[in-house]
Amino acid sequence: MLLAVGDLIAQVKQNIRCIDAQTAATEREQNKGLLIDVREPAEHLITPAIGAINIPRGLLEMKMMELEKDPTRPIYLHCATSARAALGAEQLKRVGYENVTVITCKIDEIQRCCEV
Repeated sequence: MLLAVGDLIAQVKQNIRCIDAQTAATEREQNKGLLIDVREPAEHLITPAIGAINIPRGLLEMKMMELEKDPTRPIYLHCATSARAALGAEQLKRVGYENVTVITCKIDEIQRCCEV
């Protein structure tokens, strides 16, 4: 039996840390965590969040291994709805990153919170 995408996302989110944009911005000020936008490059160009590094979901595991060698550094993932970010967080945890968080709000709120 196939699992509906919405059900898959809900299942994945049970095992990952999810927070809002304001909490993420506050934490990143303190811990110097990475903000990763897992949307496609065209989406990122249209509505970027200040300070976000764009690594599309399909390349995330490979590019993160090049970008960040410390498995304990905080990583905050976002996309347009948190679905791709949740799937990305699951994969980063699977390859050994220990401190991965998903920002669960819409991109406009992420943009507002990253401006401060």
